[in-house]
Amino acid sequence: MFIVALASPVQSAELGKYSVANLMQTCEEGDNDARWSSELEATCEQFIDGFTGAYLLLTNKGKSQSVCLPAPGNRSDEMRWAFVKWAYDNFDRRHMPAAEGLLEMVKSKFPCG
Repeated sequence: MFIVALASPVQSAELGKYSVANLMQTCEEGDNDARWSSELEATCEQFIDGFTGAYLLLTNKGKSQSVCLPAPGNRSDEMRWAFVKWAYDNFDRRHMPAAEGLLEMVKSKFPCG
């Protein structure tokens, strides 16, 4: 699903119904809920990891001149926090597909230079 979203312009409906708000809720609850936090945090990070893997594949292993992702060792955590911050800063965009929001977040939060 991410490959289509990154490779060519597509309608938002084609990207699925899992929205920025859905991913944001999972990421936040993972940080706040003592009982289910590890499972929710893992769900959040797995979604972000899947997106990141597709992004790296489509940008020639991340050699894009415009985006520099965090180092692999702490990438999931840094991207999760960056996504939550981006989602709050762009709350009016919470209904857009999560993959589209992640792409915008990556471009705005991890520019090279």
